Amino acid sequence: MNRSDIAPCGIDCINCELHQSSTRIDIQQMVAANMNKTVEEIKCKGCLDQNGCVIHEGCKTLECVQTKGVDYCFECSDFPCNYLIPAQDMADRLPHNMKVYNLCRIKQLGPEKFLQEALENRKRYFTGKMVLGSGPQI
Repeated sequence: MNRSDIAPCGIDCINCELHQSSTRIDIQQMVAANMNKTVEEIKCKGCLDQNGCVIHEGCKTLECVQTKGVDYCFECSDFPCNYLIPAQDMADRLPHNMKVYNLCRIKQLGPEKFLQEALENRKRYFTGKMVLGSGPQI
């Protein structure tokens, strides 16, 4: 594990099925076929190590942190900004609404401890129920 296993926006790349450490060959094969690439071409080393995500180009958040000279969004004087606003679209399948929470945990714990926590809590995002006034019940 290293700092590049966390995207500047707070997404824990290490929990992605396309990350180089993932054993989800079935998903990697499906994505590679859909993109007309090999599995090796779509395996991700982490956003920071390869200057972006393997499944889309032109990440505005990555461009922003590079321009501002910070590693993570929480280090920016504009944090949180419009790049981190949660979205309803695909919220049941993608971890993008976790970015601000993750960034706050990274700031609190540091990248290394956050990654340990992220691995221990792998895929908790889509489990549990929200109880108003009590938060998520996992």
